Amino acid sequence: MIPKIALCSRSLRSNCVFSRGVKVLQRPWTPQTGLPATSRGIHVDSPPTTPTLTTSYAHGTTNASLVHTTVGETLLRTVERWPDREAMAFLEGGVRKTFAEFQQEVDRAAAGLLALGLTKGDRLGMWGPNTYEWVLFQFATAKAGIILVSVNPAYQLQEAEYALRKVGCKAIVCLTQFKTQKYCDMLRRLCPEIETSSPGDIRSARLPDLRSVIVLDSRQPGMLHFDDVMQAGGSQHVQQLQDLQKKISFDDPINIQFTSGTTGAPKGATLSHFNIVNNAYTVGKRVGYTWRPHTRICLPVPLYHCFGSVGGGICMAVHGVSLVFPTAGYDGRASIAALESERCTFIYGTPTMYVDMINQPDLAKYDFSSVEAGIMAGSPCPPEVVKQVISLMGIKQITIGYGTTENSPVTFCAGPMDNMDRKSETVGYIMDHMEAKIVNPTTGEVLPLGELGEIMIRGYCVMLEYWNDRAKTEECITQSGWYKTGDIGSLDAYSYLRIEGRIKDMIIRGGENIYPAEIEQFLHTHPKVKEAQVVGVQDSRMGEEVCACIKLADGEECTPEEIKAYCKDQIAHFKIPRYILFVTSYPLTITGRSKRTIYVTRLRSSWD
Repeated sequence: MIPKIALCSRSLRSNCVFSRGVKVLQRPWTPQTGLPATSRGIHVDSPPTTPTLTTSYAHGTTNASLVHTTVGETLLRTVERWPDREAMAFLEGGVRKTFAEFQQEVDRAAAGLLALGLTKGDRLGMWGPNTYEWVLFQFATAKAGIILVSVNPAYQLQEAEYALRKVGCKAIVCLTQFKTQKYCDMLRRLCPEIETSSPGDIRSARLPDLRSVIVLDSRQPGMLHFDDVMQAGGSQHVQQLQDLQKKISFDDPINIQFTSGTTGAPKGATLSHFNIVNNAYTVGKRVGYTWRPHTRICLPVPLYHCFGSVGGGICMAVHGVSLVFPTAGYDGRASIAALESERCTFIYGTPTMYVDMINQPDLAKYDFSSVEAGIMAGSPCPPEVVKQVISLMGIKQITIGYGTTENSPVTFCAGPMDNMDRKSETVGYIMDHMEAKIVNPTTGEVLPLGELGEIMIRGYCVMLEYWNDRAKTEECITQSGWYKTGDIGSLDAYSYLRIEGRIKDMIIRGGENIYPAEIEQFLHTHPKVKEAQVVGVQDSRMGEEVCACIKLADGEECTPEEIKAYCKDQIAHFKIPRYILFVTSYPLTITGRSKRTIYVTRLRSSWD
């Protein structure tokens, strides 16, 4: 007799989950084996010790339930448990908040946003570096049901315009300026109407949805100040906020993260409360936040990336960890100083950040005895860098994580106690409640263990959609719920994943995702450029650097300096090609199509 199987609305998210305490089997029963297909998964409550897998399909089974709470509810539970624990410290700005203090300010900011006229489902852009207000608005928007849009702080004029128009931001929060980025000036260039507008009632031709600009430091004409928002909420808005809590669902969209994905134009990966709360929960469970007594994380990674916002901010709310932000923008020396002065027990970083830290000339003088563990992620992690972090900084429990923005983000992660080979040569084993398979990119067939193919992911982690882009969403998420990563890798029998390359042409420079087509399209606007192809070249510090291979129009002459000057202030600095190579032709495929590759010897000769 076939037993009854409980079903739920998440039938495409996971093979087997524990929904509100009830075990839910969600893949077909297989009478041929007498066992549900899920029994061929791999248990991940501890590092796998039995070679369970027989093919390149892994399902991370666990005894722990998924979390069915919103971001606001999650924070409140932690505040009730540890009200006086320090939630975060921003060393550069001198800001420290306990969980209780933070909760009070979150509620004030959320009520203030409602007073400005923002409503559930509206989008608010956060444009700037790592500041206290970034985290504050991350949680205030979630409490009010407003969708936070993470805007890259390095975006220049046309990139910012594209992002704000694409998702229809009703408000944007920014500094007047950070380093060379003049945010208010760029917004005035986009919306000259700001100068004559009443604050909170902008009417712009180029950004028709925008109503409010909220400035965090100095007051600006036509713009609101941060203090205005914090003081705007009255008793009716507090009541409105309380009433909203009954209407906000953990399945609601709560964050839009821009990613180049599989095509040149940035797309807004839309994540729900359920996506990011559960990813933070399972990542924290994997690396030990559930059993470490009190974790203090040194967090130099940017908040506008999932690594910082989910691994940092949401992990703080889920697990009660304390966050230490050394500086608003990354500084390797300040990061290692913070490890010592704040007695941090954990550290996050991209491989590039770790390279900078271990190459500090006075590294040996710092005391890292408090640091037990860390995560290295954001771009391919060279094995030698992992080994150097362990040997030079003494962080023996360093782990590598792998994922994509579209997957909330982490899908594979090593265990802190894994051996050196697994830590340095793989990106760890499958995360809880997730499925992964390695397929032939052409046929879609699941491959034998150890064979290279495209990595595909299914589970609670898969984004809701690319905002307002059904076609692109359907390109990367199959009808059966699999997200196509475009990355090439192989699985072993324990579900440990090795990354071997990318189907995508994306360049990952120091943790920044760069899509060549985006830069090529811009270079084609230069009057002397006939054609441009952009490639990534290996770099010991950044992982990859951008190289532009340019064919000039007939009779034209140009220099690398001229091209770089043309790019300045037009595209983000990290996208500006470090290397410029002028060519007369490109290598072709046998079908006559241009390859996105240039002979390394030619590239090297141009650098010399």
